[in-house]
Amino acid sequence: MKIILGSASPRRKELLSAAGFSFEVRTKDTDESFPSELPSDDVALFVATKKLEALLENLEDDTVLICADTTVVVDEVILNKPVDALEAKKMLQLLSGRSHKVITGVCMASMHRSHSLSVVTTVFFKALSSGEIDFYIREFQPFDKAGAYGIQEWIGHTAIERIEGSYNNVVGLPTHEVYAALQDFL
Repeated sequence: MKIILGSASPRRKELLSAAGFSFEVRTKDTDESFPSELPSDDVALFVATKKLEALLENLEDDTVLICADTTVVVDEVILNKPVDALEAKKMLQLLSGRSHKVITGVCMASMHRSHSLSVVTTVFFKALSSGEIDFYIREFQPFDKAGAYGIQEWIGHTAIERIEGSYNNVVGLPTHEVYAALQDFL
């Protein structure tokens, strides 16, 4: 089976490659909105499903398509990608000194089967000073990351006290679960 990753995320590409898979990348602009009444824990899987459905029409018989979406949730509020430094600072201040959930929804489909999964990791941040937040935003510009941070960057090395669950899930793809689920397709 040929694998198609329905994501332009460099982190997802790196993780899937590190798990030993060869794949092609295909993307399509997809509306990532979701119903306001949808529970926050279900949003990542909902958006991943929309991404998968947008790419299914061109799926060949001998391929499996993988699409994913990651959300950062604190107090049932979803922290998307910040639009600017001010929004990034507000997000990091909200995450400072407490825990939050990182949820990745993954959908896989071939012409003959489909599988969906959602993985939750709890991340515990130390209290961040204003200077640390400003430094991180200035040096790493985390505007393409849900919750305004990348665990694989400086902030992950210095400010995350511990995680409960999959590290790779926080990066953007729960490779252990994806690897296991792909075995049914290959």
